[in-house]
Amino acid sequence: MDLAVAVIVGGAFGKIVSSLVADVVMPFIGLVVGGVNFISIKWVLKKAVLDNQGSIVKSEVILNLGVFLQNVFDFLIIALVIFLMIKLLGRLKKQLVKEEEKVPAPKPRTKDQELLTEIRDLLKKEDK
Repeated sequence: MDLAVAVIVGGAFGKIVSSLVADVVMPFIGLVVGGVNFISIKWVLKKAVLDNQGSIVKSEVILNLGVFLQNVFDFLIIALVIFLMIKLLGRLKKQLVKEEEKVPAPKPRTKDQELLTEIRDLLKKEDK
């Protein structure tokens, strides 16, 4: 059940959370740390090779660390939302169970009561 909720909520809110992180959270964090644009953070492992006319022979090899950081923030926010939803569902379920426990179950009948009920039913049957 919990896994199904996580998959559905994660899929449904994935784009919203990605936009929230990319358009709201990351620019704010970039502003706080000195105007850094996290998406542009890259680590060039190997530079591109150009021929004499300037055409690319081999493209450069890059680690996109900024995109990775943004995806980590996406994951953390989605995980937090799912965690909070599951906690809320758990609390609601506990409240429902407590309410059911408050209603006392009817007391089981004694042998005498069962025999009297049978006698009454037989007498009604004979009267008809």
